[in-house]
Amino acid sequence: MTEEHTRVAVLSDIHGVLPALEAVLAEPDVAAADRIVLTGDIAAGPQPAEVLDLLREQGDRVLWIGGNADRELVEYRRGERTEIPDPIGPYAARALRTDQVDFLAALPATRTLRVRGLGPVLFCHATPRDDEEVVLVDSRPARWAEVFTGLPADIRTVVCGHTHMPYLRLAHGRLVVNPGSVGMPYGRPGAHWCLLGPGADLRVTSYDIPAAVTRLTRECAYPDIAAWADYFLHARATDTKVLAAWSPADP
Repeated sequence: MTEEHTRVAVLSDIHGVLPALEAVLAEPDVAAADRIVLTGDIAAGPQPAEVLDLLREQGDRVLWIGGNADRELVEYRRGERTEIPDPIGPYAARALRTDQVDFLAALPATRTLRVRGLGPVLFCHATPRDDEEVVLVDSRPARWAEVFTGLPADIRTVVCGHTHMPYLRLAHGRLVVNPGSVGMPYGRPGAHWCLLGPGADLRVTSYDIPAAVTRLTRECAYPDIAAWADYFLHARATDTKVLAAWSPADP
């Protein structure tokens, strides 16, 4: 972790949506970033194999972290579970090649990078200690104290995903960054991501959503793909409804 990076692009919760990923990768600031960090839930969606192939083509500039949905795909394919909570999950799991399943299985849960202006930054999917724990922009300070238990004192910035809603907040002196979701945004359409260094800048990339819905419907064999793409790409799940739904998981 001795190398310091000037600019780091963070992409979270791509969920197998290739048109959204292509739009973000075409952003000049993403193309120019020292590193692209993926904070999990990369493949669980309509085009899992295609998304993984495109990201792996970017080479060593991409740093990978696994999410709960990635883990579920692996467990399903390996016979360690018989169902996945997300209805599209079994389709995505079956669409992966064996080498891609093995690749996802080997992804780490966290990574730490030094970013100019922010110092050591810890990247995770949901929280530093769990890949499906829920914390929200309005979670209580005591809840954040639990989540941060055991973190080294020099980690002053934590980047997480999982909840598909972008935010920045301070919690016990640490900056918490959630870039939102590239492929399945809640509350506002577009492909959400963030740029780190020397601060934290939340970004959203606009792209042709009707064309993307048409493309997914044409290229993906998932039976309910038209309804799935219309709902998630248009962000028909409002932030208000999602926060209300998540709240019971944030005790």
